[in-house]
Amino acid sequence: MTWETELFALLDDLEGQAAAAWESDREAELADRARTEYAAVTLASRLMATRGDEVALDVPHVGRVEGRLSRVGEQWCLVAARGQDWIVPLHAVSAVHGASERSVPEVAWSPVDRLSLRAALRRLADAGARCLLHLADGTRHEAYVARVGADFLEVRGAAGGTVLVPYAGLVAVQSRDD
Repeated sequence: MTWETELFALLDDLEGQAAAAWESDREAELADRARTEYAAVTLASRLMATRGDEVALDVPHVGRVEGRLSRVGEQWCLVAARGQDWIVPLHAVSAVHGASERSVPEVAWSPVDRLSLRAALRRLADAGARCLLHLADGTRHEAYVARVGADFLEVRGAAGGTVLVPYAGLVAVQSRDD
């Protein structure tokens, strides 16, 4: 073997080692980027990709709410289950079963999808719908949503009394047939 052949073999070997080292660094960088990107994914964006599918939500003091995920907003979702609708604030969800592996970033949401929990509750107030409110302490109020404030809703019970419910204490709102 000539010295040129040996030199070219050595250079080929060094080039192969450099390519392997670069590929190893690239894989680590891509994995780190994927972890960083996933840190920006919200529960709402995962649920947005699941909209229209069957899901099960574990909700404290309510249990499992199963049905078709009809709507998703930044702070809430609407599940259609056996003739009843459930508005569930996302802060109250302890687990989601059946969610899509994908997510839809919030920049891709329509203006309708950006409606807040307040807007969903205002719709109940406008409709005069009878509801069962499930609260974080386990209590329930069968009532009509009368008015919706910045951080609370005002409900009117069957006896006519008024109760103020902070959004932070709201676990779920279940529709009731009149």
